[in-house]
Amino acid sequence: MEQNEIRKRLKKKLDKGRYEHTRGVMYTAGCLAMAHGFPVERAMLAGLLHDCAKCIPNHEKIRMCEKNDLPITGIEMESPYLLHAKLGAFLAETEYGVSDPGILHAIKVHTTGEPDMSVLDKIIYIADYIEPLRDKAPNLDEVRRLAFADLNACMAQILSDTLRHLSGRGGSIDPVTKMTYEFYRQYQKERNEL
Repeated sequence: MEQNEIRKRLKKKLDKGRYEHTRGVMYTAGCLAMAHGFPVERAMLAGLLHDCAKCIPNHEKIRMCEKNDLPITGIEMESPYLLHAKLGAFLAETEYGVSDPGILHAIKVHTTGEPDMSVLDKIIYIADYIEPLRDKAPNLDEVRRLAFADLNACMAQILSDTLRHLSGRGGSIDPVTKMTYEFYRQYQKERNEL
């Protein structure tokens, strides 16, 4: 399916704010791809579809995952909004015709991350955090600077800030996010020792 066709479909499925965010992530992903020598079209397509399941009601996300044999963890059952990443990857493939495994994986891990992410995984994770409409995250100026200089250092900073925020809120934290933070924290530590 052509990107223009996907945009038209998403504009109908997402609320206005989510669609504007999606456009911001798509263009930011394209910019990050250019900065880091990654194919721009692939990054933009992943950015465009990263939240394609976001506006589906939580009870429906659970039902769709169960119906399509997408495993649901305990933390996802407790916080079903997390399912939009996993379900989004499934919908990108089945409803939007994406067959590129790298794009599907980037959509799948854009919320929790995972240790040792691919360049595209990191581009989408970071673009989702720094797109121009985002304005509430701490250290945003520094994170945006890092995004264009060092994807791994940027991941470490985002994950540190995210875990601090989630801990302060007092809810459950997906263990994958903690593992991802430890991976990139270790990367930073080793890099600083060089």
